[in-house]
Parts: sequence; C-alpha cells; structure tokens
Amino acid sequence: MKDIFALKLYTRVARLGSFSAAARECGLSQSQASRIIAELEAELGARLLSRTTRAVVPTEAGSEFLARMEPILTALDEAEHSVREGGELRGLLRMSMPTSVAIREVIPRLAGFTARHPHLQLQLLLEDRRQDLIRDAVDVAIRLGQLPDSGATARLIVTIPRMILAAPRYLERAGIPATPDDLAGHRIVGGPAASVPGAWKFERDGETVVADVQPHFTTNENEGAVAAAVAGFGITSTTGWACRRELDDGSLVPLLVDWKTADIPVHAYFPMGRATRAAGRAVVEHLIADLRATAETTCSVS
Repeated sequence: MKDIFALKLYTRVARLGSFSAAARECGLSQSQASRIIAELEAELGARLLSRTTRAVVPTEAGSEFLARMEPILTALDEAEHSVREGGELRGLLRMSMPTSVAIREVIPRLAGFTARHPHLQLQLLLEDRRQDLIRDAVDVAIRLGQLPDSGATARLIVTIPRMILAAPRYLERAGIPATPDDLAGHRIVGGPAASVPGAWKFERDGETVVADVQPHFTTNENEGAVAAAVAGFGITSTTGWACRRELDDGSLVPLLVDWKTADIPVHAYFPMGRATRAAGRAVVEHLIADLRATAETTCSVS
C-alpha cells in the first residue's frame, strides 16, 4: 500500500507541477513528499521529474511512466470497489462545475448520495472559467453548452431552457421589449452563461431573429450577472437553473416569452474517458435520476 501511495503522489506532483500543492492534497509536508518521490525514483532507477526553481515537470521517462500508471491506478480503485461489500464507494471524488450550477442545483442534490457512501470524500472545484481538468485530477466536470472535441467522454444529464430576464425596476424605467429587435435599445448584462457570443438567437413560427447585443455590464461569474440584473443594471440571458429563485420571488421577470431560445445541454464530462472511476459514474447516475424526478413533478426542466 505504501508503494501505491507513492505512485498516486507522483501522479499528483506531475499533474500539478508542484510538490507543495500535491503534499497539501495528500496531507504531507513538502519535505515528506519530496522524500517519497526521491525514493520512488531511486527504486525505479530513473529520474521522473525535472525540478527547477519555477516548476516541476515530468522528464521524458516521467511522462511515459505517468501515461502508463494512471490507468493502472484507476483499475486498482475499480477492483477494490468491485469486491467491497455493498458496493460502498471510498476515496476522493473531485468534481468541477460553474459556481451557480453547484450552489443552486448540484449541492442540494448530493446529500442523499453522500449519506449512502459515508467514506467517500467529495471535493468540488467551483469556477465559471473552464479548468485544466487533467491537471486538476477532476473525475467529473459538469458543463453547460456545447462540449469541445476531445478524447474525453460525456453523458447528457438534462437540457434546460435559456431565459431572457430583467428586474421590474429596470422595465419601469426602460420599457418592456416586445420583439428581439427591441433589445438594441436596452442595456444588456453579460456573463459567462449570458450570451451566444455577440448575439442572442430567437425563433417563432418558423422565423429566426438574431439580435446583436453589446453588454453594458459584464462579469465572469453567472451569479454576478444575475445579481446585476436584479439590481436593475439591464436585461440578461441565463439558464432556467440560474434564475429560478429570482423568478419565484419576483425580483426578475421573463421577457420575450413568445419567442423560443435554444435549450442548453448539461453534460457530465469525464476527462479520463473510459478510465473514469466508479464513484464518478455513480454520482452522475444519481444526479440524472434526481433531476428527472424533479422534472416530472415540476416540469421545470426538459
């Protein structure tokens, strides 16, 4: 088990490019992590990492070792899970997702899952900016919108509506847009989930209208865009997930409801592809089941 721990530690040092960061993850001091890796290199008779004052990067041998070792470590986790009584999940599961999605939809749905697997540690990386999932050792990423082409695999969780919204106080001052073309005369709030780049697309009765929008207020966090709209900065476009509470309390109202905007796919993205750990697949199945049950009772997602 000590040797397996050393291998896992090596993969984290190599991915993070830092002894100190990997040591913190593993509950070690930097000196302990350095000693374990040095012992591993001595045992293998090869230098795995190139250490400089600015970075730690795998050598050619280290890169080859990393590529071969990560699937083996995943397979060991799978083998252990397959024989564990009751199929209980253990270890650390790292998930990445936009902040708004986590706070409003995912975290409230995970309590039942973690109660069934009390020895599973769950770590959520919350950021609207897309991360380097391999470097951050992410098992599952929740992604909205179209996925980039890659060697990873993905699973559609649900599709959610895109909505156009504003605060009543803003509409009292600026008026209510009757058509997509009217948006040109309004102030626009932009955010990471707020717009198709440079334009919002609408359809009705076979007619397609593309409204060019130039945001007057922008933010890199979706929660910031929603807060700005509530404050009366202008009109925003966001997901049905991101504004449910504001719609319920009346602080935002939907606009252009006779026009259809493109639904937004929500995917579970598995950076390690077929080597994804059982815990990653299990949490996605839990979310899909919970969201579908919610959709059947509230019709709030499609």
